[in-house]
Formats: sequence, structure tokens, C-alpha cells
Amino acid sequence: MARNTLSRSLHDLGLAAWFGGTLANAVALNPASGQADSKESSGRVANAGWDAWTPVNAAAIGSHLVGSVGLLLANRSRLATQEGVATMAMVKTGVTVAALGATAYARMMGQKVSEEIDVPVESATQPSGRTPSETASAQQQLSVLQWGIPALTGLLILVSAFAGEQQRPDEVRQGIRNRFS
Repeated sequence: MARNTLSRSLHDLGLAAWFGGTLANAVALNPASGQADSKESSGRVANAGWDAWTPVNAAAIGSHLVGSVGLLLANRSRLATQEGVATMAMVKTGVTVAALGATAYARMMGQKVSEEIDVPVESATQPSGRTPSETASAQQQLSVLQWGIPALTGLLILVSAFAGEQQRPDEVRQGIRNRFS
């Protein structure tokens, strides 16, 4: 069995940055934006942070996807012969698609919020009573997505750990035996 250090590294580092960055922004940046000098500048502060994070997040996601494809190709024989590996790969693919969709939708909502300059808000994901309704709606959706994306990427980390356990020699032998018995 060949080593897949590059693919595994791209997969893991990309996923770690995707998970950690979105979690840090939900925990720190979004609430901290409410500490700006005025309600009008809170949104600008959050937008600057999210706009700075977006290219890093895109690179992280791209790295994760490239690494995922590399690992999938490297393990294609296990997909066909080891019981449970194909199911794990389908679950992982489904969660990845959901995380990608949530991330893309969050970016769309973030752009709606970002288009409004100096709009009064409580924080990045919390409108004030004076926030225009379209911006407030986008913020309310972002308040859910800010936790949904780390939840989905955290689930990907768990599925990846399970996939790693499936590669233990005893697991491979047992899975092949079960598949052909």
C-alpha cells in the first residue's frame, strides 16, 4: 500500500482550516463586531473580517477537495472490496456537498449584508431595530449558518476519523472477509 501523504495533508489541513476558521468567526468575529464604535460601523467591521477570510476559506476548501479526490483514487480498490468503505465514502460525500452548499449560501447572504454600507446592526449576525429588512433577513440566515457550517465540517472530521480507522490492517482484513463471505 503506497503512502498518500500529500493527499492526506491537503485533505486534513484544508478541512481543519475550513472548520476552524468558520468556528472562530462564529465565536469571535461576529460577536466582536458588535463592539465597534457605533451600530453603523459594526457591519463594516464584520464585513472586513469576512472579506479577508473568504479567499483563505476558498483555498482551504479547494485543498480539502483536491486531497479528498486523491484519497478516493488511492483507496478505490478498498471501496470495491472492503465492506463499509463505499458507504462511508457516500456519507462523507453527502456531508461534503451539504457543507459546500451551506458555505456557498452563507457567502451569498454575506454579500447581501456586505453590499449595505454603514447599516445599523447589533453585530454581524444580529440586526438592530433600524436594520433594513433585506439585510436583517440575510443576517438571521447567517446566524444559523455560522453554526451549521462548523457542525457540518466537524461531522466531516468525525467521518474522516472513522475512515482512518477503517484502514487499520485488522479492519481491512475483516471488511474484505465480510464482503466475500
